[in-house]
Amino acid sequence: MTEKPPSSRRRSRWITIPFKIVGGFVILSLLMVGLYRFVPPPVTWTMLFDPHGFTKDWMSLDEMAPNMARAAIAAEDSRFCSHHGFDVDAIAQAMRHNASGGRIRGGSTISQQTAKNVFLIQGGGFVRKGFEAWFTVLIEAIWGKRRIMEVYLNVAETGIGTYGANAGAMRYFHHDASRLTRAEAARIAAILPLPKKRAAVAPSGFTRRYGNSIAARIGVVQRDGLDGCLR
Repeated sequence: MTEKPPSSRRRSRWITIPFKIVGGFVILSLLMVGLYRFVPPPVTWTMLFDPHGFTKDWMSLDEMAPNMARAAIAAEDSRFCSHHGFDVDAIAQAMRHNASGGRIRGGSTISQQTAKNVFLIQGGGFVRKGFEAWFTVLIEAIWGKRRIMEVYLNVAETGIGTYGANAGAMRYFHHDASRLTRAEAARIAAILPLPKKRAAVAPSGFTRRYGNSIAARIGVVQRDGLDGCLR
């Protein structure tokens, strides 16, 4: 049996390296997602790179006032319980809106935002979007809706250096998230898109109007069972 020449062996190694990298990434991502199905993520890249430091205080979804999850659904993702990670209609609407000019609007679901917040960095363009899609598929399949919402409400930025609804509740209202009223939950949800620029205490202008609108929609979420996957 003749031995392959060195040049042929080198080519074989270069061919197998990409497959090994991809395989290693798949295995590592599956392990991380599987672990976080049961264990709270200890920290995220966004927290680590926050120049203000970070404050967080994990609270389970069972302990948290239902108003908070309903407010998140009302504000961020009304089809959360019916889609499988991606809201095609919302993405199409965002694309039409962005094509018409004005402020850029995203079409990300709560599942996509959770995947990004837990496993990835902010920014990154289309490359990050690709990884975000991969992790979104994984958490939808492995975590399920309740766990996705629980993690989202504990890692989302709710103020400068503040992460999670519980830490936000204590910062703004001086009590934990188990006691959030409809109005308080709506105010926290109203600042989620721009947590460094909006305040939940004594909000004014757009933030106040948006919070009032979310508070009104919380009743719709409950009445129409849009939070049914969390009950």
